[in-house]
Amino acid sequence: MTGFSFRRFLAVLWKETLQMRRDPATIALVVTIPLIQLFLFGYALNSNPHHLPTGVLTAEHTRYTRDLEAALINTGYFDLHDFASEKEADDALARGDVLFVMNIPPGFTRDVDAGQQPSILMDADATDPTAIAQATAAVVALNGTALQRDLPIGMQNQPAGSPFQVTLHARYNPSAITALNVVPGLIGVILSFSTLVITALSMTREREAGTMENLLSMPVRPLEVMMGKITPYVGLGYIQVFLVLAVAVSVFGVPVNGSIPLLLAVLGLFIACNLALGFTFSTISRTQMQAQQLAQFALLPSMMLSGFIYPFAGMPLWARTIGEMLPMTHIIRICRAILLKGNGFADIAPDVWPMAVFAVVATAVAILSYRDTLD
Repeated sequence: MTGFSFRRFLAVLWKETLQMRRDPATIALVVTIPLIQLFLFGYALNSNPHHLPTGVLTAEHTRYTRDLEAALINTGYFDLHDFASEKEADDALARGDVLFVMNIPPGFTRDVDAGQQPSILMDADATDPTAIAQATAAVVALNGTALQRDLPIGMQNQPAGSPFQVTLHARYNPSAITALNVVPGLIGVILSFSTLVITALSMTREREAGTMENLLSMPVRPLEVMMGKITPYVGLGYIQVFLVLAVAVSVFGVPVNGSIPLLLAVLGLFIACNLALGFTFSTISRTQMQAQQLAQFALLPSMMLSGFIYPFAGMPLWARTIGEMLPMTHIIRICRAILLKGNGFADIAPDVWPMAVFAVVATAVAILSYRDTLD
């Protein structure tokens, strides 16, 4: 056989075309993944978030405090919520319910009229410096303009300075070090890549190796097969957790302000979510390539919509709704909350139960999918 034969080329081409047509799932993923990337990057991701939840503490309600609140709203960066006490505001900041707390001191109006330039304290949750950078700059810019309309005539447009000062207090990450935001989030990302992809290949590997028949003939229930296959990867996941935590603390200087046992317990739940999802992909896939593609299909929105790369608060409502369904969103919040803020279980509970629900649902789907393979 010498030379290039166009006829043989067409025969091989036709054979591969038929083979591709027999695998519509792969074709669908190849078409769907680029579309998801386009929509995510085009519509969902925004590095300059607006309408950030902001608490307000004020002992008086005067023309100046009303002007200041209106000026904050007009910037587009802040959605204001009143708090009755400093403890209530601090708890909301620790839980992540608000990203800022503006504390207007007693006698603010009196001091402004007296030209004493009172100071307003603006606490900011700096666990994600990117999310608050533009908003904090907008606060500083309000100093000279927010009260101009209601200032006494003699004080308007004075060159001496602003009628008040803003003291910014970056909480939990005072130096705005990016590593303190990224490294805790990496724990969830690394675990997702390893546990999800490896588990997704478990059943398809059996099928392609020809050992699936032996497994199906064994007197074991689907749940027993599932638990037996994923349990070794739980230990592997914890080994990764210890390695990442050791490097995070020793190399990047990430503080450990909360309970490590609590963090490990919650990470175990997150690992269970990924293993159950990976097992589901493994049971519904016919080949290892399909399982890998499904894992990538799940990892893409998890990376983009979890708040790991782009601020969660900057996404539109539909993207945040999808993000709230993803375990990675909640584990990233929990890692940052425990390590940087020192939060306890009561503070992270709103992010724990969605992962528990996800793990139960994914396990049920995996068992039902495995039963389908028995038929």
